This record gives sequence, C-alpha cells and structure tokens, in this order.
Amino acid sequence: MKPKEDEDDLSNEVDVTQSRKKLAKVLQYFPLIPRLKRIYASSKTASSMRWHDEGRTKDGISRHPVDSLAWKAFDDRHPDFASDVRSVRLGLATDGFNPFRTMSSTYITWPVVLIPYNLPPWMCMKQSSLILSMVIPGDKGPGNDIDVFLQPLIEELKQLWEGIDALDAFTGQTFKLLAALI
Repeated sequence: MKPKEDEDDLSNEVDVTQSRKKLAKVLQYFPLIPRLKRIYASSKTASSMRWHDEGRTKDGISRHPVDSLAWKAFDDRHPDFASDVRSVRLGLATDGFNPFRTMSSTYITWPVVLIPYNLPPWMCMKQSSLILSMVIPGDKGPGNDIDVFLQPLIEELKQLWEGIDALDAFTGQTFKLLAALI
C-alpha cells in the first residue's frame, strides 16, 4: 500500500529531526583580559594586587604562594615579568560535578577557575576574587581533550604574556599588564 502524500511529508520531517547530530563539544567561555583590566580599574583592588610585593611579611615562613621556591624560580627565569609588581600570577583549578545531584544522571559540568595569586591570602581564595574562566558542560567530562577546551584561555594568556595596555587606578597611570599561569 502506498502512503498518502501528507503522511509521506510528515515522515520525512520526523526523519530530518532524528538525523540531526548532537554537538560534539560545548564551551561557555568568559574572556580574561577585560576582567583583569577591571581589577586594576578599581583603586582598592589595584592596591591589593600589590600585596605580594609591598604588604607581606618577609620572614621566611611560607604563608602564601609568593613565599614558595616556584615563585622565586619563575621570577629568576623571567626578570622582565617580575620587574613590575602589577604583573599577575594566576593559578588554575577545575573539577567536574553533577549539577542535578542525582546519581542516575550522567550530565556533568566542569568549571575552570583562575586564582589571582597577587592578592593577600585572605582575599585570593574568597569567592569574590576567583575568576570563572569557562564552563564545560556535557554528558561526560573533557578527559584528555581538555586542551581543546583551554585553547581560548591559552590564546588570551599569550596576549597577556606580551602585555596589553591597562589603567592602574591606584597610581592613575597606564601600564603594560602582564599575566602568567603559574
């Protein structure tokens, strides 16, 4: 029996919607450069970003990443970067979680957070100081493909390594804003 013309059209529409493929990778990215510029646009936070050089106690006791051998080794390897106290040193943290709190759901979300280590210890780990860089949602975690998701952040970090013009509201001067992931 031959299908009616209307039924044939309807079945073609169903086939088209069923044949649509799922997106392979999804990413919500929040640009870093405007956010770092905004940190220095406020005189209060701009002065706090100098704490690692001007405000800390230098007694040899480890209280902050600035007291670590890794920080000193980075400064020794990159003296141009270290010469300006406003150069931003960042940490990166990520982990997946199930936002729906049900074990039967395989949906998982991976936030990628940047931590500005220039701030004093009582500020750098506060929620208000953390920088949400990206959110990677999906049915499974990024796994070994996380480097694909990090590409936009890496491109911005390359620009920040070369330096971008920014305003320091604490001093009222324009400067070359540098940043590196430590």
